[in-house]
Amino acid sequence: MAETLVIEGGSKAERYQSLEKQLIALLDGEPDPIARMANTAAALQMTFGWLWIGFYRVVGEQLVLGPFQGPIACTRIAWGKGVCGGSWAQNKTLVVPDVDAFPGHIACSSLSRSEVVVPLHDADGKVTGVLDVDSTELATFDDEDGYWLERLMAVMTGVSYKVPA
Repeated sequence: MAETLVIEGGSKAERYQSLEKQLIALLDGEPDPIARMANTAAALQMTFGWLWIGFYRVVGEQLVLGPFQGPIACTRIAWGKGVCGGSWAQNKTLVVPDVDAFPGHIACSSLSRSEVVVPLHDADGKVTGVLDVDSTELATFDDEDGYWLERLMAVMTGVSYKVPA
C-alpha cells in the first residue's frame, strides 16, 4: 500500500495521469468502499487543493454525506436537488462554472463558486453515490476534469470506465 503521493507534471492532464496510476496502487486490495472513498478524497485534495472534495452515498431516496476533505458539508441531499441530486437523477457528470447561475443550487458553503459532480456506479450501471468537488474560483472545472474524474471514479469503485457516447 502506498503511503505518499508523488504527483508529477505541471499540466492538469499530467497530474491526473500521475494520480490515476498511484490511486490504482493505493486502493489495490482494499475492499471497503468507505476506506476507498476516504483515500480517494484525500488523494484528490493533496493533488489539486480544491475547497471541498467528497462523496455522497445513495441511501434510500437521499444522498447521505460520506468521506470528504474540506469544511463541514450538507448531510443529506434529495434526489434531483442541487448539483449533486441533479447528477444522480440525470446519471451524468455535471460541470458547473458558476454555482450561483445553477437553478436550485444548494449552498453548503458560501465559499463555493464552481463545482463538478460525477456519479458513481455499481457493476449494473446503477448510481450508488456521487463525487462532489467544489472550488473557490469561478470556472475551475471543464470537460477535461469531468473526463478524468470519471476515470478516477471507475478506479475507486472498481467498475470499468465506459467512454461517454
